[in-house]
Amino acid sequence: MKVSIITAVFNSAQTIGDCLKSVASQTYDDIEHVIVDGGSKDGTLGVIEKYKNKTAKVISEPDNGIFDALNKGIRLATGEIVGILHADDFYAHERVIEKVAHVFEKEKIDSCYGDLQYVSKKNPRKVIRHWESSIYRPGKFRYGWMPPHPTFF
Repeated sequence: MKVSIITAVFNSAQTIGDCLKSVASQTYDDIEHVIVDGGSKDGTLGVIEKYKNKTAKVISEPDNGIFDALNKGIRLATGEIVGILHADDFYAHERVIEKVAHVFEKEKIDSCYGDLQYVSKKNPRKVIRHWESSIYRPGKFRYGWMPPHPTFF
């Protein structure tokens, strides 16, 4: 089961490397990383080129903001599972995608989400906030509930 990870980026040379390394280090083999750059001018594309591997698709062109870029990425995705990992985010460990794919295969679900840890910009090992997931109940979206992008597949 192929997993497509969408990363929208614009002028994030400082953080995109950690994001790309995080996806590249995943133990799951069938990952397609779709990177949509909004025309960065700060060296972001050089960092992307440095970490780009055979699983990455890269598009760089002006867009109308992050949601336009994410939608472009989703349209380019060919995976049965689609997730979003922003340019300044990274996975907690190298088995995240493996575990997500396993849940999809085992439970025969349409989507899943999980906990999220917000970390310090200066010290990524320091957790500053923990978003704890809960069981989905119909109608939660109408009340403003939404799982964080990096946890939703």
